[in-house]
Amino acid sequence: MRMSQGVEWALHCCLNLAWIAAPVPASRLAALYDLPPAYLNKQLQALVRAGICESIPGPRGGFRLAGTLDEVSLLDVVVALEGPEDAFRCTSILAAGPGGAPDANYPDSCAISLSMRRAELAWRRELAARSLADVSDDVLRHAPDAADRVRAALTN
Repeated sequence: MRMSQGVEWALHCCLNLAWIAAPVPASRLAALYDLPPAYLNKQLQALVRAGICESIPGPRGGFRLAGTLDEVSLLDVVVALEGPEDAFRCTSILAAGPGGAPDANYPDSCAISLSMRRAELAWRRELAARSLADVSDDVLRHAPDAADRVRAALTN
């Protein structure tokens, strides 16, 4: 499975928004990482629709985290941007194969389908178990001044 670049961008932006604790325009966030502002804005709007971020109108507006880092899992961000659909979709090709049964429920009985669903469930559980606060802690453990550098870059 391959996720869009927007997932990486959104995760970084969520951390930055939490660290600055003030609305930041999408254009400033985009400039911080040399990203296309219009595309980043679309990712941020998806986070707003999911309730992860808020959009604040006006000259001092922008985006901010809607809650705290510990309230948002990595899976929340992935689902907000990529959608809730399963990565693997069984199309029941066995029905047309040798010994296939057109009325069989292959998504629930095919060994390949079941294996892929188990793997995806493990992946989703891992993402759901990690909050943005966990990621922030990891970042700050390795780079204690990261939040200060972000604040300085976004407030100048």
